[in-house]
Amino acid sequence: MAHIHLTCGAFSSARLVNPRIFRRLRVNDCLLNDGRPIPSGSSVSFQYANSFSYPLAVSNASCIRSS
Repeated sequence: MAHIHLTCGAFSSARLVNPRIFRRLRVNDCLLNDGRPIPSGSSVSFQYANSFSYPLAVSNASCIRSS
């Protein structure tokens, strides 16, 4: 999977999140892993700090062939 976009509301964090891992492009559109492919069986994680949690769900992604 690549170019993974998530619904993320007005995501914000008091703790810095590496923008190459997760960044908000606009309200309700966040990009995961800088759009780069995530190999099968791998995961991406990050920590953020806010007074409440943000529900995140995949809104768009591209399937790519493995080499």
